[in-house]
Order: sequence, then structure tokens, then C-alpha cells
Amino acid sequence: MLHPSAWAALLGWMVAQTAKMTVCLIESKRLDFSYMVSTGGMPSAHSAMAASLATSLGLCEGFDSAVFALGMAFAVVVMFDAQSVRKAAGEQAKVLNQIVDELLHEHHLSESKLKELLGHTRLEVLMGCIVGIFTAMAAFRFIHP
Repeated sequence: MLHPSAWAALLGWMVAQTAKMTVCLIESKRLDFSYMVSTGGMPSAHSAMAASLATSLGLCEGFDSAVFALGMAFAVVVMFDAQSVRKAAGEQAKVLNQIVDELLHEHHLSESKLKELLGHTRLEVLMGCIVGIFTAMAAFRFIHP
């Protein structure tokens, strides 16, 4: 059987992805299930999952435990990556797509595009972290034996 923290992490990810899909539904008036597996956007599902895991580990094992410290370090790395490395890769993809668009008019090149929405703003990461913490607290209340 999975540890309650594994369930909390999965739930944190699901809540964040569902929130993205709901925002899309409100804005575009259409239900797009691709948001359940998308990267980027508000809130960061990676951050929500990592924060939910770390919070749940702290609640289950103690905030002074080695396993919580490991979960916290993992969460910090995930959130840093989401708002810096992946965001930079998305910005580079955007520039490369512009270059390809300009070259297409003069040369025969592949029309495939690079994915631009890869990373997150700091606000998206922060909101993902908050979603994860509250999800873990709710999961702990209902899942913890």
C-alpha cells in the first residue's frame, strides 16, 4: 500500500492540473482535457506535487525528520527548476520558433514548432506551493491512519 505522502503528492498534482483546466474552461468556454497533462500555467503542478509531498512527509514523519529534510530539498529543487531552467528553455523555444517562421519564407524547413510553455513565473510556482501545502493538510486529515 502506498504511503499517505505518495497519495498527497498525487492529489496535489491533480488539484493543480484541474485548476488549470477550470481556468481554461472559464476563459474559453470549452473543456480541454489536455490541461491535465500540460506543463506551464497557473498554478505550477510540479510545485504543488513537490510541496504536497514535503508537507505530508513533515506531517506524517515529523518536521524534524531526515525524510522531511529530503522532501523539502526535493521541493526546493523542483520549484527552482520550474521557475528558472524550464522557463528559460521555453523563452529560447519562442525565439527559435520566430527564427524558423522567418526562414520558412525563404527556405524549405520543417514547420514543426518547439513547445514554448515549459516553465513558470514565480507567482505560478508560489501558487503551486500553496496549493500543495493545503492539499497535503487536507489529505493528512482524511488519509492519515
